[in-house]
Amino acid sequence: MDSEDIYFEIRPFGDDEVGEVLSRLFKDREFLDTFGKYKLGNIFRISPTFWSLILRYAISRQFREVTNVAKMQAIIRDYMDKMIQSTMSELNVSGLEELPRDKPYLFISNHRDIAMDPAFLNYVLHRDTRDTARIAIGDNLLSKSWVSDIMRLNKSFIVKRSLGGPRELIAAMRMLSNYIKHSILIDKSPVWLAQREGRAKDGIDKTEPAIIKMLDLCRNKKDQIFSEHISKLSIVPVSISYELDPCEDLKAKELYEIDRVGSYDKAVNEDVMSIGRGIAGQKGKVSIAFGKPIDSSLSDPIEVSQEIDRQIIEMYQLFPNNLVAHQIAYPNEKLPSHPLTTFSVSEYDRRSFCQRIDKLPFKHQKFAYQIYANPVRSRLQHIKNLTIQ
Repeated sequence: MDSEDIYFEIRPFGDDEVGEVLSRLFKDREFLDTFGKYKLGNIFRISPTFWSLILRYAISRQFREVTNVAKMQAIIRDYMDKMIQSTMSELNVSGLEELPRDKPYLFISNHRDIAMDPAFLNYVLHRDTRDTARIAIGDNLLSKSWVSDIMRLNKSFIVKRSLGGPRELIAAMRMLSNYIKHSILIDKSPVWLAQREGRAKDGIDKTEPAIIKMLDLCRNKKDQIFSEHISKLSIVPVSISYELDPCEDLKAKELYEIDRVGSYDKAVNEDVMSIGRGIAGQKGKVSIAFGKPIDSSLSDPIEVSQEIDRQIIEMYQLFPNNLVAHQIAYPNEKLPSHPLTTFSVSEYDRRSFCQRIDKLPFKHQKFAYQIYANPVRSRLQHIKNLTIQ
């Protein structure tokens, strides 16, 4: 480790660290056990020691040519190809062609799935032969050392949230802000951030101004005004839409508990379960829409947040499921005759979606419908704002 490597604790691993980290992973019994249970299911449980040895050999063979981050990304691309083929019916990408290739961007997207949101972003960048983004991930998801190793091999950097007092938190946020600026302006590497801390489990996509305030912590306030600083970071809003949410039951359960008692105690490894569901579960059609870079006319974090929200909501791909859910969850709200909300919904669309939600516990169904309906409500508010203007 370079003595000048001030970001070592949070940054992704570099090419010179890949071999050592992979070697460490191949010897990690917990990693092999977890991978074995995921890949082999009940067969692995019959003889875990035997299958761990087999997996160690198989994985080491597959990764023996991986000597740098780019080769790691290529293997992940292959996994993504297989996942898309088995869990999706369609992947639509728009707006990427409008972004010049020779410029790194700070992509800020809505956040619906822990792993798949940044995975899809990097997949479409890699497929378009662009540099993939460094991914912000909270340390609450990295309780296991092998999980941290895997994520940092995949260009993830760590957002420290599990800190003691406000002084430590501010120092960590300032380092994070400087690292993102360094990535964009010095390393010329794109970056992905979620628009909020945690997923929008209720389907309401709204940027937290605190995210923008964090990005401003590294600004030299004597020499640079806010709008100039934000413009140099080249923020591009990204809207990610899933026709089907593999974690709808877990989210609906959490929303029900919050509505009932005001809080929700997350089970041990629930985030890991959500990651697995997001990867392996059926997603239907998925849309990735890239917006326009934020310009220098916005003067504060609130204005930047509102512009990100405007673009994300306008680009969000509504599916028949969303309109069906809106009719059921909010029957008194009528949709205006507008291109952004009017398209045909067949009886088959309605029946198949309702049958899906009917499989959930009855007390959770209301919240599942709201998850799918709330993007329509956001779009309606957006249309109302356009009318007022």
